[in-house]
Formats: sequence, structure tokens, C-alpha cells
Amino acid sequence: MALNKIIIYQIFTRLYGHRNNNPKVNGTIEENGCGKLNDFTPSVLKKIRELGVTHIWYTGIIRHATMTDYTRYGIPRQHPAVVKGRAGSPYAITDYYDIDPDLAVDVDKRMEEFEKLVSRTHRAGLKMIIDFVPNHVARQYKSICKPQSVRDLGEDDHTDEGFNPVTNNFYYCVGQSFMPYFDLYHGEVEPYSEMPAKATGNDCFSNAPGCNDWYETVKLNYGVDYYAGGIGYFDPVPNTWEKMLHILLFWASKGVDAFRCDMAEMVPAEFWAWATAKVREKYPDIRFIGEVYNPALYRRYISSGFDYLYDKVGMYDAMRDVICHRRNTDAITWAWQQTDDIRDHMLYFLENHDEQRVASDFFAGAGEKAIPAFVVSALLQQNPLMIYFGQEWGERGMDAEGFSGRDGRTTIFDYWSLDMRFTPLTLVYNKVLDIALHEKAISQGLTFDVMYVNRQYHRQYAFLRKADKDVLLVVVNFDDVPMTMNLTVPSHAFDYLGLQEKCYQAIDLLSGQHVSLAFMRDCQVAIPLEARGSVVYKFK
Repeated sequence: MALNKIIIYQIFTRLYGHRNNNPKVNGTIEENGCGKLNDFTPSVLKKIRELGVTHIWYTGIIRHATMTDYTRYGIPRQHPAVVKGRAGSPYAITDYYDIDPDLAVDVDKRMEEFEKLVSRTHRAGLKMIIDFVPNHVARQYKSICKPQSVRDLGEDDHTDEGFNPVTNNFYYCVGQSFMPYFDLYHGEVEPYSEMPAKATGNDCFSNAPGCNDWYETVKLNYGVDYYAGGIGYFDPVPNTWEKMLHILLFWASKGVDAFRCDMAEMVPAEFWAWATAKVREKYPDIRFIGEVYNPALYRRYISSGFDYLYDKVGMYDAMRDVICHRRNTDAITWAWQQTDDIRDHMLYFLENHDEQRVASDFFAGAGEKAIPAFVVSALLQQNPLMIYFGQEWGERGMDAEGFSGRDGRTTIFDYWSLDMRFTPLTLVYNKVLDIALHEKAISQGLTFDVMYVNRQYHRQYAFLRKADKDVLLVVVNFDDVPMTMNLTVPSHAFDYLGLQEKCYQAIDLLSGQHVSLAFMRDCQVAIPLEARGSVVYKFK
């Protein structure tokens, strides 16, 4: 049977597989070490595949700003005043055509090592996703690996014009030098200088960004005149469009299967409609995943070529509040209803590199408390699911690594190491993902949310899935005490799903326990649930 459910495993490449039992806060790469592309051996990839993963998102692959000096390899050095953390942010790209040298065993052969990783990933039966960061680049962007025929970003800019849709790749604060509200020396003899100042990546069009701005980045110009209220000039095609299309095609030619497009909503939808169509002319199977947080823009960006969008402000926020008992479970119903017409395009997740770890003190305090949310996220719809490496073993994100600080997140700015290990939670993740991948009722079936007739339950959630004769009843308990849910199955569910009134012999796919379930129209069936427990009953 074809596997239709997409399970994305996000890996922060610099940290995965790296072992250092005593990393130093703010440590250098020499002190703390760094994970490598070559760490993803066939056996490692096989284990990831066996977890239930279909796609790996290798985060932080493309060369970005760092305090580590690679000038001996011909790589330009970055001024530390405009680098966040020793290792640097993977979203401050310094060369769209290059591989992060931190990740290479042989720096001179870093692209070759990447190409071999693509091959190993595919041989393991996995698809490869990398970041495409279109909205901004590092302040000291300079490509040394671009094809000779390609003009570099900013190379032909008219820096005496704040905005030019035809020639300029950046926005400029004409006649003003870069004067941010932080130290421009950062221990160096000479300060960082930029004249004229470029606009900062988070749409800060001042020459004086603050420490909470994305000060390490500069905004790219896609033909939108923000100085005049956001008027778009897209004919003729802006120069930045052509350059970014070339970058997408470059990585597609390397065998990349999908792009996770950072802050996609900060780039005009007109560009995405044009670029995704152009890429698919040559690579029709390529997929685009968009980081879009404004629900009012979801449908516009899907119609502009995106296959999947983050469901952050809807389902993620609802799940987090339900896990932490800030909202009742009717928030889950509300969340999926808001995107029901585009449900197959919404990417569910409980963790990623931007969000706090579930097991952190800032969230639930233990990964086990989110098992009900994970079961629902994985099994409610046919849409894709993403997990962040470490989520499956309960990584807490409570280290104070350096620039990141102790904030409940795993650092993306520092050289660090995680205690990767198998835990009982890992076994639960294996079982849930196996159900998501291999049960036809999940990958192809209908969904029926029964909570509208069970509104007396505020910390429980239940739904049915059905394909052909296979039926799954999924019931979860977000409460910290065991209970029995007397679940009403409405008459409409029988009609919609084609169920019969009878006593079904069911098996809980999570525990292996066999039970009898008496299903009658508008009648109750008793479902015992452990504290923070879940059942997935299968019957025919």
C-alpha cells in the first residue's frame, strides 16, 4: 500500500549525532565540536526511517554567518558584531551556493559531502528538505561559489536609491551609515561599518535597528516599495526574482526534494506564483513548505504554489494551550474547522527550532504530557506532520548554551551537544507514527469529530477515522488523572461513515489490548483512559 502520510523529521544538522558530555558555554568549535554531514551514515538514516519518517529537513545546510574563521579556505570572515552566537544563525545566509563549512569533514570538499548525503538519504528511502531563506541574507553576504555567469546580490545596486525595483537587490537608507543600538566593535580593533546602511531583515527600514531586530540580516528587494506604503512593481520582473529562481534551480539540480521556505509571507505571493511554476517546469515533483503565520494569507500562498503551510497560530497554539490546561479541547475542533477547506495543505507540529520544547519548564515540563496532543496531531487528518529531533525522547531545551540562553529552546546559535537517547517516550512515538503511516483510515480515510455531542468533556478529545471497512476510534485524555469517558456516538456519524449498529471487537493499536465496543446511534460507549493517556481502537 502506498504511504500517503508525510512525516517530516526536522534535524538541526550541526547538533545531530554530535557527542560532547561537557560542552562549554559560548564555546568555540574547537572547544565544543560540531556535527557533520558524514555523521548521517546509512545505519543512522535507517534508524530515522524506522522511526516512521518519510522526509528529513536538514536545517542549517547553506553557508551562513559565523564567528569561526575559515579564511584559510578562501571563505570571507564575518565581523562578530553582526553575528548571533559563536556558530551563528542558519538564517543569516552568506552564500546561497555554498555549504556550511562547519558541517564538512573536509572543508574543501563540502559540496561533495553534501551531494553524497543527498544520495544516502534517497537510498534510505527518505526525501530531503532544505531551507530556502528568501526574505533576507547576512549583512556581509558575498558569494564565492556562485556560477561565473551569475551576478552577486547587490553587485549592481544603485546605493544612492533607497528603492529601485529593476536594479537593486537591497533597500538602502541613503546617506546614512549603519548605527544600531549595540556595540559595533564586539572585541575587534575596527568596528563593523556599512555605508549606506541597508534595511534590516524584519522590515526595519531604519539605519538604527535594535538588539531585538534581526540586525544580523538585510532585507531583500522583491519589487515592493515599502517606502511608499508597500506598492508592488513586478513588471518587468525584478532582478531579485531572477537571482532567487536560479538559486532554487541550483539546489533542485542537486536532488533536493522540497524547500522549507523561511518567512515566506514576507516575500510577495506574486514571486512565489512565478517561481514555483518555473521550478516545476523542470522539477515537477518538487514541494514547497511555507512559513506563513497570518491565517488571512493561507489561501493566497497556497494558490501561489505552496504545497504545505505551518499551522502555527491555529492548531499549534490550540494544542499548546490544551496541553497546559489554558483552553478546553473544543479549541482543537475550532482550529481544524478554520482550515477545513485547505486541511491537506496544513502542516501540524508540536515543536520546531523556533518554539520551546514541550518538555521544557516553559511548556509542559515533560514530553509525556504531550502524548495526547501528538496522537491527535498525527491521526486527525491526512495532512503532513512534523517532529523536531529530540522531541521523541523528551529533550528539554533547558541548557544555557551561550547566545541562546536558558529559554526552553535548543540553541540554533551555538556549538553544543544533546544527550540523544532511547526513552519510553520514543517507543510511543514509534507506535503512533507507524499507525499514521500504515493505517489506511489515517492516510486516506474520512474524519468525524464527535466532540459536538460530548461537550461536557473539557480535557478529553475523540474522533473517528474510516476507510473502506477499517474504522479507528481515537480518544485521548489531557487531564492529569485517569477517568472514563462515556462517549456518545451521534447518529450522523453512522450515516456519514457508513457504520453499523453492533458490538465491535476492537484492538487498541497502542497497547495491543482487545476490547468490545457496543456502537449504537446516539448511545454512549465507556472508554477508560489513563492520566494523559490515549487509545486508538481499530475495528471492522
